[in-house]
Amino acid sequence: QVQLVESGGGLVQPGGSLRLSCAASGSIFSINAMGWYRQAPGKQRELVAAFTSFGSTNYGDSVKGRFTISRDNAKNTVYLQMNSLKPEDTAVYYCNAQGATMQLYEYDYWGQGTQVTVSS
Repeated sequence: QVQLVESGGGLVQPGGSLRLSCAASGSIFSINAMGWYRQAPGKQRELVAAFTSFGSTNYGDSVKGRFTISRDNAKNTVYLQMNSLKPEDTAVYYCNAQGATMQLYEYDYWGQGTQVTVSS
């Protein structure tokens, strides 16, 4: 079993910044991909930023140049630095991790989500 714990969401004014964190714990043998997705009311879940299994990073088009994903492998943690926030960034942000457990079972887990609201 793998658990993902997200933190850092909240209310921020347009143009402001927030930093999200997602820590993975449990029976982790490997983390092959990890990143952030978001879902706004009435919309589909979309990619925000993620480290891929090939070691590269992907960003959603709407956040390129404003958001930066980083990671601390020793802590099994990824971060999302969000700058120049816009009202359209308002959504529930979900962490996702894919890899293998200590029992060598593949996993694909989602966190519980953290609300980000950008409003004046």
